[in-house]
Amino acid sequence: MQFSSFCDRFAGQAGIVQLMDDLGKAMSGDRDVLMLGGGNPGHIPEVQQFIHERLQRILDNPAEFSHVIGDYGPPQGDVAFIQALAGLLREELNWDIGPENIVLTAGSQPGFFYLFNMLAGEFKDGSRKHILLPLTPEYIGYADLGLTDDLFHSNRPEIEILDGHYFKYHVNFDELQVTTETGALCVSRPTNPTGNVLTDAETLHLQEIADSHHIPLIIDNAYGLPFPDIIFTEAKPLWTANTIVCMSLSKLGLPGLRTGIILGPDELVKAITNINAVLSLALGNFGPALVQDIVTSGEITRLSRTIIRPFYEEKAKQALAWLHHELDGLDYYIHKPEGAIFLWLWFPGLKISSQELYQRLKERGVLVISGHHFFPGLKEDWEHRHQCIRVTYSMNPNQVEEGIKIIAEEVRKAG
Repeated sequence: MQFSSFCDRFAGQAGIVQLMDDLGKAMSGDRDVLMLGGGNPGHIPEVQQFIHERLQRILDNPAEFSHVIGDYGPPQGDVAFIQALAGLLREELNWDIGPENIVLTAGSQPGFFYLFNMLAGEFKDGSRKHILLPLTPEYIGYADLGLTDDLFHSNRPEIEILDGHYFKYHVNFDELQVTTETGALCVSRPTNPTGNVLTDAETLHLQEIADSHHIPLIIDNAYGLPFPDIIFTEAKPLWTANTIVCMSLSKLGLPGLRTGIILGPDELVKAITNINAVLSLALGNFGPALVQDIVTSGEITRLSRTIIRPFYEEKAKQALAWLHHELDGLDYYIHKPEGAIFLWLWFPGLKISSQELYQRLKERGVLVISGHHFFPGLKEDWEHRHQCIRVTYSMNPNQVEEGIKIIAEEVRKAG
């Protein structure tokens, strides 16, 4: 059977394919695997209880149940949910936003596929544009979303060494090159994979640069405010007429319902709405139906602030304690954990590549992600990218502790 170039581009091996294949196998029943590599959120009992109760209310209401499973929704997404979300953002964050600024997608990944290929790639006038990532490492899922080659350009960070085996990445503004071929800037905040939270000053400066070049700043807010609020440091959310903010219901604990949210100018929302109609007809109803009540009431922010954030903050502290204990005596740094559900480990003296370390750990039943996957668009083969791994701490604590012990053993063996 012959396949087109489209298949060659999207059906081949890629970092995100390896990640999701590992994750899917581990989550589907292989309990001998210590899953420290994926981005699956933790199963928080209080959150799952709320979802269970809300689902039961839908089942007990024949009219609502029939609508949720039996009716197509509009391609922009559920109207009542979008109205409620606009109200929440106006009330909680004082953003000047309305339903015309919000569109849903079938998960964040398709949303980024639409955005990147709308704002960069080949244009009708023959010009080409790229997406500029001001700070790498950056999310593994961006790397292979382009319909054209060379869709991403990225910027090496400044590295600040901190006390206690910690470090932090900062945007290197002196080296940031925005040109007429730059279609948009894109950052995740908090950053996947490192847990870095761009400072308010960095974020505002990026927005000023985007404004001065008449291009948008895309902020991937999957872990940010006002929900799920997995941020352990002070950070002010940003919204302007030239900002595109991407959110999700996944890290609330609903990754299986694939509900992405894009906030942006009304012309962008209209375009993505039309794309949804062509590619998906309509969006799923279950995600919006399950959380609409707590979005309308504002309870979603209390749930995020008092249950979800403390859950992950405590898990991060425990994982850090295990890491410092097991890695004692080794040459290692951990990116300062400021949010998200990952720890980013840097081994400057590692004598094997992070990909080989990944393979050795996989043979021992521990799944992590090699750091080299997280530098899309970086043209130079920077040694640092082969010295890092991403570790997820959101899973069962016994698995995380055992996995960390094995990671330390393999790093020691590697010399």
